[in-house]
Amino acid sequence: MSESSPEPDQKAPAGPLPDKIPDTSHGLLRASALVGSMTMMSRILGLVRDVVIAAFVGATANADAFFVAFKIPNFLRRLFAEGAFSQAFVPVLADYKQDGSIVAVKALIDRVAGVLGGSLLLVTSLAIIAAPLVATLFAPGFLDQPLKFQLTSEMIRITFPYLLLISMTGFCGAILNSFGRFAVPAFTPVFLNLSLIFAATVAAPWFEEPVFALAWGVFFAGFIQLLFQVPSLYRLELVPRPKWDTRDKGVRRILKLMVPALFGVSVSQINLLLDTVLASFLPTGSVSWLYYSDRLAELPLGVFGIAIATVILPNLSSHSAASREGKFSLTLDWAMRSVLLIGVPAAVALVILSEPILITLFQYGELGAEDVAMSSLSLQAYSLGLVAFMMVKVLAPAYYARKDTTTPMKIGIVAMVVNMVLNLVLVFPFMHYWNAGHVGLALATSGAACLNAGLLLRGLLRDGVYHAHGGWGSYTLRLVLATTGMAATLVLLGDETATWLAWDWQRRALQLALACVAGAGAYLAVHLVLGTRLRHLRTPSAL
Repeated sequence: MSESSPEPDQKAPAGPLPDKIPDTSHGLLRASALVGSMTMMSRILGLVRDVVIAAFVGATANADAFFVAFKIPNFLRRLFAEGAFSQAFVPVLADYKQDGSIVAVKALIDRVAGVLGGSLLLVTSLAIIAAPLVATLFAPGFLDQPLKFQLTSEMIRITFPYLLLISMTGFCGAILNSFGRFAVPAFTPVFLNLSLIFAATVAAPWFEEPVFALAWGVFFAGFIQLLFQVPSLYRLELVPRPKWDTRDKGVRRILKLMVPALFGVSVSQINLLLDTVLASFLPTGSVSWLYYSDRLAELPLGVFGIAIATVILPNLSSHSAASREGKFSLTLDWAMRSVLLIGVPAAVALVILSEPILITLFQYGELGAEDVAMSSLSLQAYSLGLVAFMMVKVLAPAYYARKDTTTPMKIGIVAMVVNMVLNLVLVFPFMHYWNAGHVGLALATSGAACLNAGLLLRGLLRDGVYHAHGGWGSYTLRLVLATTGMAATLVLLGDETATWLAWDWQRRALQLALACVAGAGAYLAVHLVLGTRLRHLRTPSAL
Protein backbone atom coordinates (compact mmCIF):
# COMPACT_ATOMS: atom_id res chain seq x y z
CA MET A 1 0.00 0.00 0.00
CA SER A 2 1.46 3.35 -0.98
CA GLU A 3 0.40 5.19 2.19
CA SER A 4 2.21 2.98 4.69
CA SER A 5 5.31 0.89 5.01
CA PRO A 6 4.64 -1.81 7.58
CA GLU A 7 7.56 -3.82 8.82
CA PRO A 8 8.21 -7.08 6.96
CA ASP A 9 7.69 -9.23 10.01
CA GLN A 10 4.24 -7.80 10.77
CA LYS A 11 1.43 -10.30 10.47
CA ALA A 12 -2.22 -9.61 9.97
CA PRO A 13 -4.30 -10.12 13.11
CA ALA A 14 -5.79 -13.58 13.37
CA GLY A 15 -9.32 -12.26 13.83
CA PRO A 16 -11.45 -11.28 10.83
CA LEU A 17 -11.34 -7.49 10.76
CA PRO A 18 -13.51 -5.80 8.13
CA ASP A 19 -11.48 -4.69 5.14
CA LYS A 20 -13.60 -1.59 4.60
CA ILE A 21 -15.73 0.66 6.72
CA PRO A 22 -19.26 -0.62 6.33
CA ASP A 23 -21.95 1.69 5.07
CA THR A 24 -23.88 2.19 8.28
CA SER A 25 -26.06 5.11 7.23
CA HIS A 26 -29.15 3.03 7.81
CA GLY A 27 -28.26 2.81 11.50
CA LEU A 28 -27.47 6.45 12.21
CA LEU A 29 -30.47 7.02 14.48
CA ARG A 30 -29.85 3.76 16.33
CA ALA A 31 -26.15 4.50 16.76
CA SER A 32 -26.88 8.10 17.79
CA ALA A 33 -29.45 6.86 20.30
CA LEU A 34 -26.91 4.39 21.71
CA VAL A 35 -24.20 7.03 22.08
CA GLY A 36 -26.76 9.53 23.35
CA SER A 37 -28.10 7.15 26.01
CA MET A 38 -24.61 6.32 27.24
CA THR A 39 -23.70 9.99 27.24
CA MET A 40 -26.95 10.81 29.04
CA MET A 41 -25.99 8.39 31.78
CA SER A 42 -22.61 10.09 32.04
CA ARG A 43 -24.14 13.57 32.04
CA ILE A 44 -26.65 12.67 34.75
CA LEU A 45 -23.79 11.41 36.88
CA GLY A 46 -21.96 14.58 35.90
CA LEU A 47 -24.81 16.62 37.33
CA VAL A 48 -24.68 14.55 40.50
CA ARG A 49 -20.94 15.20 40.56
CA ASP A 50 -21.45 18.94 40.19
CA VAL A 51 -24.14 18.97 42.87
CA VAL A 52 -21.70 17.25 45.22
CA ILE A 53 -18.86 19.61 44.29
CA ALA A 54 -21.10 22.68 44.64
CA ALA A 55 -22.10 21.61 48.15
CA PHE A 56 -18.48 20.71 48.92
CA VAL A 57 -16.62 23.84 47.72
CA GLY A 58 -19.35 26.19 46.44
CA ALA A 59 -17.99 29.24 44.61
CA THR A 60 -15.08 29.92 46.96
CA ALA A 61 -11.45 30.68 46.18
CA ASN A 62 -10.64 26.96 46.57
CA ALA A 63 -13.37 26.13 44.06
CA ASP A 64 -11.97 28.64 41.56
CA ALA A 65 -8.50 27.13 41.98
CA PHE A 66 -9.72 23.57 41.39
CA PHE A 67 -11.83 24.49 38.37
CA VAL A 68 -8.84 26.16 36.72
CA ALA A 69 -6.56 23.21 37.52
CA PHE A 70 -9.18 20.80 36.15
CA LYS A 71 -10.16 22.89 33.14
CA ILE A 72 -6.62 23.17 31.71
CA PRO A 73 -5.99 19.45 30.98
CA ASN A 74 -9.68 18.97 30.20
CA PHE A 75 -9.52 21.79 27.64
CA LEU A 76 -6.36 20.40 26.06
CA ARG A 77 -7.96 16.96 25.96
CA ARG A 78 -10.92 18.34 24.01
CA LEU A 79 -8.60 20.33 21.80
CA PHE A 80 -6.24 17.48 20.90
CA ALA A 81 -7.93 14.15 21.62
CA GLU A 82 -11.60 14.78 20.84
CA GLY A 83 -11.06 17.80 18.64
CA ALA A 84 -8.19 18.19 16.21
CA PHE A 85 -6.69 14.73 16.61
CA SER A 86 -9.91 12.78 16.25
CA GLN A 87 -11.02 14.82 13.23
CA ALA A 88 -7.67 14.18 11.53
CA PHE A 89 -7.20 10.55 12.55
CA VAL A 90 -10.62 9.07 11.68
CA PRO A 91 -10.65 10.11 7.98
CA VAL A 92 -7.11 8.80 7.47
CA LEU A 93 -8.03 5.54 9.20
CA ALA A 94 -11.09 5.33 6.94
CA ASP A 95 -8.84 5.58 3.87
CA TYR A 96 -6.62 2.77 5.16
CA LYS A 97 -9.65 0.56 5.79
CA GLN A 98 -11.18 1.45 2.43
CA ASP A 99 -8.00 0.22 0.74
CA GLY A 100 -8.42 -3.07 2.57
CA SER A 101 -5.01 -3.67 4.17
CA ILE A 102 -5.40 -4.85 7.77
CA VAL A 103 -1.63 -4.92 8.24
CA ALA A 104 -1.40 -1.27 7.24
CA VAL A 105 -4.27 -0.33 9.58
CA LYS A 106 -2.47 -1.97 12.50
CA ALA A 107 0.83 -0.33 11.55
CA LEU A 108 -0.86 3.09 11.43
CA ILE A 109 -2.46 2.60 14.85
CA ASP A 110 0.86 1.56 16.42
CA ARG A 111 2.77 4.53 15.03
CA VAL A 112 0.08 7.05 15.87
CA ALA A 113 -0.01 5.68 19.42
CA GLY A 114 3.75 6.11 19.70
CA VAL A 115 3.88 9.65 18.35
CA LEU A 116 0.78 10.84 20.22
CA GLY A 117 1.74 9.19 23.50
CA GLY A 118 5.36 10.32 23.34
CA SER A 119 4.41 13.91 22.55
CA LEU A 120 1.86 14.07 25.34
CA LEU A 121 4.31 12.56 27.81
CA LEU A 122 6.76 15.35 27.03
CA VAL A 123 4.09 18.06 27.33
CA THR A 124 2.81 16.61 30.61
CA SER A 125 6.29 16.42 32.12
CA LEU A 126 7.05 20.03 31.20
CA ALA A 127 3.72 21.22 32.61
CA ILE A 128 4.31 19.47 35.94
CA ILE A 129 7.75 21.04 36.24
CA ALA A 130 6.50 24.50 35.22
CA ALA A 131 3.13 24.40 37.00
CA PRO A 132 3.37 28.01 38.31
CA LEU A 133 4.02 29.20 34.77
CA VAL A 134 0.98 27.26 33.53
CA ALA A 135 -1.13 28.80 36.30
CA THR A 136 0.11 32.26 35.32
CA LEU A 137 -0.74 31.63 31.68
CA PHE A 138 -4.28 30.36 32.26
CA ALA A 139 -5.26 32.32 35.39
CA PRO A 140 -3.14 35.50 35.50
CA GLY A 141 -5.72 37.19 37.71
CA PHE A 142 -4.74 34.86 40.56
CA LEU A 143 -1.25 36.39 40.83
CA ASP A 144 -2.56 39.05 43.20
CA GLN A 145 -3.90 36.31 45.50
CA PRO A 146 -0.81 34.29 46.57
CA LEU A 147 -2.63 31.51 48.44
CA LYS A 148 -5.10 30.99 45.61
CA PHE A 149 -2.29 31.00 43.05
CA GLN A 150 -0.19 28.51 45.04
CA LEU A 151 -3.18 26.20 45.48
CA THR A 152 -3.85 26.32 41.73
CA SER A 153 -0.21 25.52 40.89
CA GLU A 154 -0.10 22.56 43.26
CA MET A 155 -3.31 21.09 41.91
CA ILE A 156 -2.14 21.52 38.30
CA ARG A 157 0.75 19.17 39.09
CA ILE A 158 -1.79 16.55 40.16
CA THR A 159 -4.39 17.02 37.43
CA PHE A 160 -2.19 17.60 34.38
CA PRO A 161 -1.29 13.90 33.80
CA TYR A 162 -4.99 13.49 33.06
CA LEU A 163 -4.22 15.06 29.68
CA LEU A 164 -1.95 12.16 28.71
CA LEU A 165 -4.27 9.49 30.03
CA ILE A 166 -7.54 10.82 28.64
CA SER A 167 -5.99 11.70 25.28
CA MET A 168 -4.84 8.12 24.85
CA THR A 169 -8.34 7.10 25.92
CA GLY A 170 -9.73 9.34 23.19
CA PHE A 171 -7.37 7.76 20.66
CA CYS A 172 -8.58 4.28 21.61
CA GLY A 173 -12.17 5.50 21.46
CA ALA A 174 -11.65 6.88 17.93
CA ILE A 175 -10.49 3.42 16.81
CA LEU A 176 -13.55 1.77 18.36
CA ASN A 177 -15.91 4.34 16.82
CA SER A 178 -14.38 3.72 13.40
CA PHE A 179 -15.23 0.03 13.76
CA GLY A 180 -18.79 0.78 14.86
CA ARG A 181 -18.16 0.14 18.57
CA PHE A 182 -19.75 3.29 19.98
CA ALA A 183 -20.97 2.12 23.39
CA VAL A 184 -17.66 1.74 25.25
CA PRO A 185 -16.22 5.18 24.32
CA ALA A 186 -19.57 6.81 25.12
CA PHE A 187 -19.76 5.12 28.54
CA THR A 188 -16.15 5.86 29.53
CA PRO A 189 -16.76 9.41 30.94
CA VAL A 190 -18.92 7.84 33.66
CA PHE A 191 -15.75 6.86 35.52
CA LEU A 192 -14.56 10.47 35.85
CA ASN A 193 -17.85 11.41 37.48
CA LEU A 194 -17.78 8.42 39.82
CA SER A 195 -14.19 9.16 40.77
CA LEU A 196 -14.93 12.80 41.64
CA ILE A 197 -18.07 11.87 43.58
CA PHE A 198 -16.01 9.38 45.59
CA ALA A 199 -13.28 11.98 46.12
CA ALA A 200 -15.69 14.62 47.44
CA THR A 201 -17.84 12.34 49.63
CA VAL A 202 -15.37 9.72 50.88
CA ALA A 203 -11.74 10.72 50.32
CA ALA A 204 -11.89 14.42 51.24
CA PRO A 205 -11.53 13.91 55.03
CA TRP A 206 -8.22 12.12 54.41
CA PHE A 207 -6.61 15.37 53.19
CA GLU A 208 -5.41 18.34 55.20
CA GLU A 209 -6.82 20.56 52.42
CA PRO A 210 -9.97 18.66 51.29
CA VAL A 211 -10.09 20.22 47.82
CA PHE A 212 -6.96 18.20 46.92
CA ALA A 213 -9.16 15.09 46.99
CA LEU A 214 -10.86 16.36 43.84
CA ALA A 215 -7.51 16.80 42.08
CA TRP A 216 -6.47 13.24 42.89
CA GLY A 217 -9.91 12.06 41.78
CA VAL A 218 -9.19 13.49 38.34
CA PHE A 219 -5.78 11.81 38.26
CA PHE A 220 -7.03 8.30 39.06
CA ALA A 221 -10.03 8.66 36.75
CA GLY A 222 -7.63 8.97 33.81
CA PHE A 223 -6.12 5.53 34.51
CA ILE A 224 -9.52 3.89 34.94
CA GLN A 225 -10.89 5.37 31.70
CA LEU A 226 -7.89 4.24 29.66
CA LEU A 227 -7.92 0.69 31.02
CA PHE A 228 -11.65 0.41 30.33
CA GLN A 229 -10.99 0.70 26.57
CA VAL A 230 -8.45 -2.12 26.41
CA PRO A 231 -10.74 -5.21 26.42
CA SER A 232 -12.74 -3.90 23.45
CA LEU A 233 -9.57 -3.18 21.50
CA TYR A 234 -8.25 -6.62 22.43
CA ARG A 235 -11.34 -8.29 20.97
CA LEU A 236 -10.66 -6.43 17.71
CA GLU A 237 -6.96 -7.38 18.02
CA LEU A 238 -6.10 -3.69 17.71
CA VAL A 239 -4.46 -2.97 21.06
CA PRO A 240 -1.80 -0.39 20.11
CA ARG A 241 1.89 -1.26 20.41
CA PRO A 242 3.37 2.24 20.42
CA LYS A 243 6.20 2.92 17.99
CA TRP A 244 7.82 6.31 17.53
CA ASP A 245 7.95 6.94 13.79
CA THR A 246 7.33 10.52 12.68
CA ARG A 247 8.39 9.63 9.12
CA ASP A 248 5.47 7.26 8.56
CA LYS A 249 3.29 8.62 5.75
CA GLY A 250 0.06 8.03 7.65
CA VAL A 251 1.35 9.83 10.74
CA ARG A 252 2.48 12.75 8.60
CA ARG A 253 -0.92 12.96 6.94
CA ILE A 254 -2.60 13.10 10.34
CA LEU A 255 -0.21 15.76 11.62
CA LYS A 256 -0.76 17.81 8.47
CA LEU A 257 -4.52 17.63 8.95
CA MET A 258 -4.33 18.11 12.70
CA VAL A 259 -2.47 21.40 12.90
CA PRO A 260 -5.13 23.57 11.22
CA ALA A 261 -7.89 21.51 12.83
CA LEU A 262 -6.71 22.77 16.22
CA PHE A 263 -8.53 26.00 15.51
CA GLY A 264 -11.39 24.63 13.45
CA VAL A 265 -13.39 22.21 15.56
CA SER A 266 -12.09 23.42 18.93
CA VAL A 267 -12.67 27.15 18.64
CA SER A 268 -15.59 27.04 21.09
CA GLN A 269 -13.33 25.36 23.66
CA ILE A 270 -10.65 28.00 23.10
CA ASN A 271 -13.26 30.69 23.64
CA LEU A 272 -14.44 29.07 26.86
CA LEU A 273 -10.87 28.91 28.10
CA LEU A 274 -10.35 32.57 27.25
CA ASP A 275 -13.45 33.25 29.34
CA THR A 276 -11.73 31.54 32.26
CA VAL A 277 -8.58 33.62 31.79
CA LEU A 278 -10.57 36.87 31.80
CA ALA A 279 -12.82 35.68 34.62
CA SER A 280 -9.74 35.25 36.81
CA PHE A 281 -9.58 39.07 36.89
CA LEU A 282 -13.23 39.36 37.95
CA PRO A 283 -14.60 39.02 41.50
CA THR A 284 -14.09 35.73 43.31
CA GLY A 285 -16.73 33.27 42.21
CA SER A 286 -16.78 34.32 38.56
CA VAL A 287 -14.85 31.23 37.40
CA SER A 288 -17.21 29.00 39.37
CA TRP A 289 -20.36 30.76 38.08
CA LEU A 290 -19.21 30.20 34.52
CA TYR A 291 -18.34 26.58 35.31
CA TYR A 292 -21.75 25.69 36.76
CA SER A 293 -23.67 27.39 33.93
CA ASP A 294 -21.42 25.90 31.26
CA ARG A 295 -21.94 22.43 32.70
CA LEU A 296 -25.72 22.73 32.30
CA ALA A 297 -25.42 24.10 28.77
CA GLU A 298 -23.09 21.18 28.00
CA LEU A 299 -25.80 18.65 28.89
CA PRO A 300 -27.80 18.83 25.64
CA LEU A 301 -24.62 19.57 23.70
CA GLY A 302 -22.91 16.44 24.98
CA VAL A 303 -25.89 14.11 24.93
CA PHE A 304 -27.17 15.00 21.47
CA GLY A 305 -24.77 17.26 19.57
CA ILE A 306 -21.59 15.33 20.25
CA ALA A 307 -23.41 11.99 20.00
CA ILE A 308 -24.62 12.80 16.48
CA ALA A 309 -21.22 14.21 15.50
CA THR A 310 -19.48 11.08 16.81
CA VAL A 311 -21.70 8.83 14.71
CA ILE A 312 -21.65 10.80 11.45
CA LEU A 313 -17.87 11.35 11.20
CA PRO A 314 -17.04 7.71 10.28
CA ASN A 315 -20.02 7.69 7.91
CA LEU A 316 -19.07 10.96 6.25
CA SER A 317 -15.47 9.76 5.96
CA SER A 318 -16.66 6.52 4.38
CA HIS A 319 -18.92 8.34 1.90
CA SER A 320 -16.11 10.73 1.01
CA ALA A 321 -13.57 7.94 0.53
CA ALA A 322 -16.00 6.08 -1.76
CA SER A 323 -17.10 9.26 -3.62
CA ARG A 324 -20.74 8.90 -2.54
CA GLU A 325 -21.57 12.63 -2.75
CA GLY A 326 -25.34 12.17 -2.55
CA LYS A 327 -25.19 10.10 0.63
CA PHE A 328 -22.66 12.54 2.08
CA SER A 329 -25.06 15.47 1.66
CA LEU A 330 -28.06 13.45 2.85
CA THR A 331 -26.27 12.31 6.01
CA LEU A 332 -25.29 15.89 6.83
CA ASP A 333 -28.86 17.07 6.20
CA TRP A 334 -30.18 14.42 8.57
CA ALA A 335 -27.66 15.45 11.24
CA MET A 336 -28.63 19.13 11.03
CA ARG A 337 -32.34 18.38 11.37
CA SER A 338 -31.68 16.07 14.32
CA VAL A 339 -29.62 18.72 16.09
CA LEU A 340 -32.27 21.40 15.60
CA LEU A 341 -35.02 19.05 16.78
CA ILE A 342 -33.32 18.82 20.19
CA GLY A 343 -31.19 21.96 20.34
CA VAL A 344 -33.89 24.59 19.79
CA PRO A 345 -36.29 23.44 22.55
CA ALA A 346 -33.37 22.71 24.88
CA ALA A 347 -32.04 26.25 24.49
CA VAL A 348 -35.46 27.82 25.10
CA ALA A 349 -36.07 25.59 28.14
CA LEU A 350 -32.71 26.51 29.67
CA VAL A 351 -33.46 30.22 29.31
CA ILE A 352 -36.87 29.88 30.99
CA LEU A 353 -35.84 27.40 33.70
CA SER A 354 -32.31 28.64 34.39
CA GLU A 355 -32.89 29.68 38.01
CA PRO A 356 -35.17 26.76 38.98
CA ILE A 357 -32.64 24.27 37.58
CA LEU A 358 -29.70 25.87 39.37
CA ILE A 359 -31.63 26.22 42.63
CA THR A 360 -32.78 22.61 42.49
CA LEU A 361 -29.37 21.18 41.64
CA PHE A 362 -26.82 23.40 43.34
CA GLN A 363 -28.26 25.74 45.99
CA TYR A 364 -27.10 23.74 48.98
CA GLY A 365 -24.12 23.76 51.32
CA GLU A 366 -21.45 26.26 50.30
CA LEU A 367 -23.32 27.62 47.25
CA GLY A 368 -25.52 30.59 48.14
CA ALA A 369 -28.50 32.33 46.54
CA GLU A 370 -26.30 35.05 45.00
CA ASP A 371 -24.13 32.39 43.36
CA VAL A 372 -27.26 30.83 41.84
CA ALA A 373 -28.48 34.19 40.55
CA MET A 374 -25.12 34.95 38.92
CA SER A 375 -24.84 31.46 37.42
CA SER A 376 -28.38 31.79 36.07
CA LEU A 377 -27.46 34.90 34.08
CA SER A 378 -24.47 33.23 32.42
CA LEU A 379 -26.51 30.07 31.76
CA GLN A 380 -29.07 32.14 29.85
CA ALA A 381 -26.26 33.76 27.90
CA TYR A 382 -24.70 30.39 27.00
CA SER A 383 -28.14 29.05 26.04
CA LEU A 384 -28.47 31.69 23.33
CA GLY A 385 -25.56 30.01 21.55
CA LEU A 386 -26.47 26.40 22.31
CA VAL A 387 -27.86 25.60 18.86
CA ALA A 388 -24.77 27.15 17.27
CA PHE A 389 -22.46 25.07 19.50
CA MET A 390 -24.31 21.93 18.41
CA MET A 391 -24.30 22.90 14.73
CA VAL A 392 -20.53 23.42 14.78
CA LYS A 393 -20.17 19.86 16.07
CA VAL A 394 -21.95 18.42 13.00
CA LEU A 395 -20.80 20.90 10.36
CA ALA A 396 -17.05 20.74 11.08
CA PRO A 397 -16.85 16.94 10.46
CA ALA A 398 -18.14 17.56 6.92
CA TYR A 399 -14.87 19.40 6.24
CA TYR A 400 -12.61 16.96 8.08
CA ALA A 401 -14.19 13.92 6.42
CA ARG A 402 -13.00 15.42 3.10
CA LYS A 403 -9.60 16.18 4.68
CA ASP A 404 -10.17 19.92 4.43
CA THR A 405 -8.81 21.29 7.69
CA THR A 406 -7.72 24.66 6.35
CA THR A 407 -11.19 26.15 5.87
CA PRO A 408 -12.43 25.41 9.43
CA MET A 409 -9.12 26.77 10.72
CA LYS A 410 -9.65 30.09 8.94
CA ILE A 411 -13.25 30.27 10.12
CA GLY A 412 -12.16 29.36 13.65
CA ILE A 413 -9.58 32.12 13.75
CA VAL A 414 -12.18 34.66 12.62
CA ALA A 415 -14.62 33.45 15.29
CA MET A 416 -11.96 33.56 17.98
CA VAL A 417 -10.96 37.11 17.11
CA VAL A 418 -14.61 38.17 17.15
CA ASN A 419 -15.00 36.47 20.53
CA MET A 420 -12.12 38.45 21.98
CA VAL A 421 -13.49 41.72 20.61
CA LEU A 422 -16.94 40.93 22.02
CA ASN A 423 -15.34 40.06 25.37
CA LEU A 424 -13.82 43.51 25.60
CA VAL A 425 -17.00 45.19 24.35
CA LEU A 426 -19.38 43.36 26.69
CA VAL A 427 -17.51 42.53 29.89
CA PHE A 428 -16.96 46.11 31.07
CA PRO A 429 -20.56 47.38 30.76
CA PHE A 430 -21.90 44.24 32.41
CA MET A 431 -19.35 44.65 35.19
CA HIS A 432 -20.00 48.37 35.60
CA TYR A 433 -23.80 48.39 35.58
CA TRP A 434 -24.74 44.96 36.96
CA ASN A 435 -21.50 43.73 38.62
CA ALA A 436 -21.80 40.67 36.35
CA GLY A 437 -18.85 40.81 33.99
CA HIS A 438 -18.94 37.04 33.55
CA VAL A 439 -22.25 37.38 31.68
CA GLY A 440 -20.53 39.49 29.04
CA LEU A 441 -17.98 36.69 28.60
CA ALA A 442 -20.73 34.10 28.12
CA LEU A 443 -22.58 36.29 25.61
CA ALA A 444 -19.39 36.83 23.65
CA THR A 445 -18.81 33.07 23.46
CA SER A 446 -22.36 32.49 22.20
CA GLY A 447 -21.99 35.22 19.58
CA ALA A 448 -18.73 33.75 18.31
CA ALA A 449 -20.35 30.28 18.10
CA CYS A 450 -23.18 31.66 15.96
CA LEU A 451 -20.67 33.24 13.59
CA ASN A 452 -18.62 30.04 13.47
CA ALA A 453 -21.64 27.87 12.60
CA GLY A 454 -22.91 30.33 10.01
CA LEU A 455 -19.59 30.52 8.19
CA LEU A 456 -19.17 26.73 8.20
CA LEU A 457 -22.63 26.27 6.68
CA ARG A 458 -22.06 28.97 4.09
CA GLY A 459 -18.83 27.28 2.99
CA LEU A 460 -20.51 23.89 2.53
CA LEU A 461 -23.32 25.43 0.50
CA ARG A 462 -20.93 27.48 -1.63
CA ASP A 463 -18.76 24.47 -2.44
CA GLY A 464 -21.76 22.35 -3.37
CA VAL A 465 -20.82 19.74 -0.78
CA TYR A 466 -24.15 20.16 0.96
CA HIS A 467 -27.53 21.13 -0.44
CA ALA A 468 -30.77 21.35 1.50
CA HIS A 469 -33.09 18.42 0.86
CA GLY A 470 -36.85 18.69 0.59
CA GLY A 471 -39.21 19.48 3.45
CA TRP A 472 -37.25 22.16 5.31
CA GLY A 473 -40.17 24.62 5.20
CA SER A 474 -42.70 22.33 6.87
CA TYR A 475 -40.01 21.00 9.22
CA THR A 476 -39.16 24.52 10.42
CA LEU A 477 -42.82 25.43 10.92
CA ARG A 478 -43.42 22.33 13.04
CA LEU A 479 -40.28 23.05 15.05
CA VAL A 480 -41.26 26.66 15.78
CA LEU A 481 -44.84 25.83 16.75
CA ALA A 482 -43.82 22.90 18.97
CA THR A 483 -41.19 24.98 20.73
CA THR A 484 -43.70 27.79 21.26
CA GLY A 485 -46.13 25.34 22.84
CA MET A 486 -43.41 24.05 25.13
CA ALA A 487 -42.33 27.56 26.16
CA ALA A 488 -45.91 28.59 26.95
CA THR A 489 -46.32 25.49 29.12
CA LEU A 490 -43.13 26.20 31.07
CA VAL A 491 -44.08 29.84 31.66
CA LEU A 492 -47.55 28.88 32.90
CA LEU A 493 -46.06 26.36 35.35
CA GLY A 494 -43.39 28.78 36.57
CA ASP A 495 -43.07 30.11 40.12
CA GLU A 496 -41.24 33.06 41.63
CA THR A 497 -37.58 32.59 42.56
CA ALA A 498 -38.36 33.25 46.23
CA THR A 499 -40.83 30.37 46.16
CA TRP A 500 -38.23 27.97 44.78
CA LEU A 501 -35.74 29.09 47.43
CA ALA A 502 -38.28 28.49 50.20
CA TRP A 503 -38.97 24.90 49.17
CA ASP A 504 -36.95 21.92 50.40
CA TRP A 505 -35.04 19.83 47.86
CA GLN A 506 -37.81 17.25 47.48
CA ARG A 507 -40.39 19.88 46.52
CA ARG A 508 -37.92 21.56 44.19
CA ALA A 509 -37.10 18.28 42.45
CA LEU A 510 -40.78 17.34 42.10
CA GLN A 511 -41.76 20.74 40.71
CA LEU A 512 -38.85 20.80 38.25
CA ALA A 513 -39.62 17.26 37.11
CA LEU A 514 -43.29 18.19 36.54
CA ALA A 515 -42.29 21.24 34.53
CA CYS A 516 -39.87 19.24 32.38
CA VAL A 517 -42.36 16.44 31.75
CA ALA A 518 -45.14 18.90 30.92
CA GLY A 519 -42.90 20.95 28.62
CA ALA A 520 -41.61 17.86 26.82
CA GLY A 521 -45.14 16.52 26.55
CA ALA A 522 -46.38 19.75 24.99
CA TYR A 523 -43.48 19.77 22.55
CA LEU A 524 -44.06 16.19 21.42
CA ALA A 525 -47.84 16.63 21.29
CA VAL A 526 -47.61 19.58 18.90
CA HIS A 527 -45.17 17.65 16.71
CA LEU A 528 -47.51 14.65 16.58
CA VAL A 529 -50.53 16.80 15.79
CA LEU A 530 -48.62 18.47 12.95
CA GLY A 531 -47.58 15.13 11.45
CA THR A 532 -44.04 14.44 12.72
CA ARG A 533 -43.35 10.70 13.03
CA LEU A 534 -40.37 8.65 14.21
CA ARG A 535 -39.84 7.23 10.72
CA HIS A 536 -39.00 10.75 9.54
CA LEU A 537 -35.94 10.72 11.80
CA ARG A 538 -34.83 7.10 11.62
CA THR A 539 -32.66 7.29 8.50
CA PRO A 540 -31.38 9.98 6.16
CA SER A 541 -33.22 8.35 3.26
CA ALA A 542 -36.54 8.97 5.01
CA LEU A 543 -36.18 12.72 4.70
